[in-house]
Amino acid sequence: MYDYLIVGSGLFGAVCAYELTKAGKSCLVVEKRNHIGGNIYTEQIEGINVHRYGAHIFHTSDREVWDYINQFARFNHYINSPIARYQSECYNLPFNMNTFTKLWPDVFTPAEAKARIDSERRERFTSEPKNLEEQAINLVGETIYRKLIKGYTEKQWGRPCTELPPFIIKRLPVRFTFDNNYFNDAYQGIPIGGYTQIIKQMLAGAEVRLGCDFFSHRKSLTVVARKIIFTGAIDQYYDYCFGALQYRSVRFETETLETDNFQGNAVVNYTSADVPYTRIIEHKHFEFGQQPRTVISREYSTEWKKGDEPYYPVNDLKNNDLYEKYRERAAEEKKVIFGGRLGEYKYYDMHIVIKNAIETVRKEING
Repeated sequence: MYDYLIVGSGLFGAVCAYELTKAGKSCLVVEKRNHIGGNIYTEQIEGINVHRYGAHIFHTSDREVWDYINQFARFNHYINSPIARYQSECYNLPFNMNTFTKLWPDVFTPAEAKARIDSERRERFTSEPKNLEEQAINLVGETIYRKLIKGYTEKQWGRPCTELPPFIIKRLPVRFTFDNNYFNDAYQGIPIGGYTQIIKQMLAGAEVRLGCDFFSHRKSLTVVARKIIFTGAIDQYYDYCFGALQYRSVRFETETLETDNFQGNAVVNYTSADVPYTRIIEHKHFEFGQQPRTVISREYSTEWKKGDEPYYPVNDLKNNDLYEKYRERAAEEKKVIFGGRLGEYKYYDMHIVIKNAIETVRKEING
């Protein structure tokens, strides 16, 4: 009999396993995939650490979390500075003075950029925006919306911006400095050697079963441990009894190219509607690689259906209300703890996942 059955070997499950093992608890970790690490799994191709399930850039302003993750790997000084490609034009992200001076050739100063954006906002301002398009134009005006938001957002969500609720874009980061650093956090980087090594160390004290689908072995697995930490989809755990929550999924096309440098940047977003993928990741640039070949991944945002891998919760009012029913039922559980992006139906950055997992174990150990 194990103390804990942990369903899922992603970041939340791995941190829980590490902390519980450190506290003297026995853990069995079951993972339906054939590898550990969940969506932060990295694999080596051509000597390059490839982020199989999309780019994962670690960033935080929480010193405790930064020190915690650094005990498992040394991080480089990678700074996330994505590029947006709109048709034959390239722009810096997030929206900053480099972006504005390229969008408007007669804009050179922060005051001129503010004046241009304010002028465009006033031209089409809507006092009560009814959709994402109206909300975005209220925030940044027509030019930025049309070139850098509209096409990308419609691909990401699979529907026109005029059909998306305005609260999806509550705010848009606009900087009036020449700073391409996407994040404002104090600490940022990529683990040298990839993320899989981190998860491997976290799981070292636990028993791990790969290729083991909890739902295929549910009856036998639920009796092998005193408690369960479940990091899968909460609606699936309850057999969709209140209905299925909505997600967006992602399809990846990864290929090796006979060149040492394909796009000159780790992340390039494609904001035109006529380009089917949302972005291209060139993995070697996360670790400043000098390999003779390169590996790229094209990302396609897709509608999720049962059986697909859920990536992004669709946190609109309808789905949040539905999740609340599952959360209330989960609160009655004495033996099961739900955690992580799917267990709590919320998109989390990695540093939040770590903090939540640590706090979950502390609560368990300290009662």
